[in-house]
Amino acid sequence: MAEKKLAAASDIVLPSESAQAQRFERARTAQATAVLEDYVELIDDLLRSEGEARPTDIARRLGVSHATAIKSIGRLKREGLATSKLYRGVFLTPQGQDLAQRVRARHRTVVDLLVAVGVPQHCAELDAEGIEHHVSDVALAAFSRFLKRRG
Repeated sequence: MAEKKLAAASDIVLPSESAQAQRFERARTAQATAVLEDYVELIDDLLRSEGEARPTDIARRLGVSHATAIKSIGRLKREGLATSKLYRGVFLTPQGQDLAQRVRARHRTVVDLLVAVGVPQHCAELDAEGIEHHVSDVALAAFSRFLKRRG
């Protein structure tokens, strides 16, 4: 059995501190906005398909507790993405609707790219849930150009 050779310290090239810090900051920011984006997209989907988006339904579909959903909905409201009415559920503001459309388009582009490179549809849908929140606009534009050339 061949042993894997560990990289020697001299083989490792680290990016500059500022470049590495910028990468990690971008990842943390994406993680923070991913939750809001998931909520906005789901609320929009529920409003379109069911006519209402109740916190209970949101919690069940996202697999979180009711208290967690209420907390996140409060954050959406503070950020100007959603409103709510007693006994009537959650509604998106125009800003929230715009975000939902952008997130949905980003999701579709990522799924389409993954499928184009041979990832099975069900796996592409699952993987896109994470990738869609971290992919840059530059990468998305490149994905779209690639898909158009193939089409």
